[in-house]
This record gives sequence, structure tokens and C-alpha cells, in this order.
Amino acid sequence: MAPQELLQLIQQRRSIYPPSYIDQPISKEIIEQILEAANWAPNHKKTEPWRFKVIRGAAKERLGQYMADFYKANTPEEKFSPMKYKKNIKKTAKSDTIIAICMQRDPAESLPEWEEQAAVAMAVQNMWLMCTAHNIGSYWGSGKALLQSDDFLGLQEGEKCLGAFFMGYYTIDIPQPEKASIMEKVDWLDQ
Repeated sequence: MAPQELLQLIQQRRSIYPPSYIDQPISKEIIEQILEAANWAPNHKKTEPWRFKVIRGAAKERLGQYMADFYKANTPEEKFSPMKYKKNIKKTAKSDTIIAICMQRDPAESLPEWEEQAAVAMAVQNMWLMCTAHNIGSYWGSGKALLQSDDFLGLQEGEKCLGAFFMGYYTIDIPQPEKASIMEKVDWLDQ
């Protein structure tokens, strides 16, 4: 891949949300390729802290119900919205695949936790770029229900959920966002 092609792929990466997804399955082979891309993220001391739980089929329905019930149980009655309750169920139903983004903390704590979180974020960026290359919409959601889903996901000791990666094919046109010039964000210290 030429450098300009890589830059274009990076510039095309977007958060594309479940209401835009269409009913078209993502093959297991493509999901495995997306996960393989994640596995090549850089990480300090080779801890490879990323862990993923691929949620499909009936498990998606259970996740949607879990998120809706979590919202209901943790929202004061006067602030409860039936629309938000249903939205939790719909966003999982509209997604073809959901990948729980988890981190396994190095048991020896040989490096700061933020470095392992950064490594997981880089793994997710690799996933996002691979989704972009396959014209798959995706976004990283981190609602409270997801961050507190240890029992639902069956997490191991030292493992925690950092959110979920919602995925689905889409047909809408995605506008190019406006970005300030990088030169407005850079200081050159060369003297």
C-alpha cells in the first residue's frame, strides 16, 4: 500500500452508528481478519492486554436486554425514558456483530495501567481501519452498562471491559468532516 493510500484510509475512518446499518451479515473470515489486525497493535513489554468477546446471534439479544435492564435499574424513575430503554435493545439488534473490548491487566503490574489501556485503544484503531477497508460501519461505545458488564461477559480476574465495538454494513454516504490544519496543533522545536 502506498503511503497516500494509507493516509486516505485513515481519513475515511468514521464512527458509523447502528441506525445506519443494513441487514447484511459480516462473514466470520472478515471478523477474524479484523481481530487479527487488532492483534498487531504496539504494546509496551509485550503484555498484549487486549481481549475480545465476539457477540452475535442470540447473545446480541441478551446483551441488548442486559443494557436496557441496566439502564432501567440505574436511572431514577423521574429521569427514565422508555425511548432510551428501547434504544439499547435496538442498537444491538441493528448491529451484525458486537465485540466487547476488554483489557487484561498485567498481573505483575510491570507498567502503568494507562499504557495497557493505550495499547487496547491502538488495537481498536486497527480494527476500525480494517472495518473501513471492508466498508463496514463501526463505533466504540462505552456506556455504563458496558463498563460494568463483568458478569454478563464472564470476565476473568484482572480483566475489565472498556466498551463495545458495534459493527454493520451500511449504504449511507458519510460526509468528510472538517479538521483544523495539523500545523495549528504542532510546535517545531528545532533550535
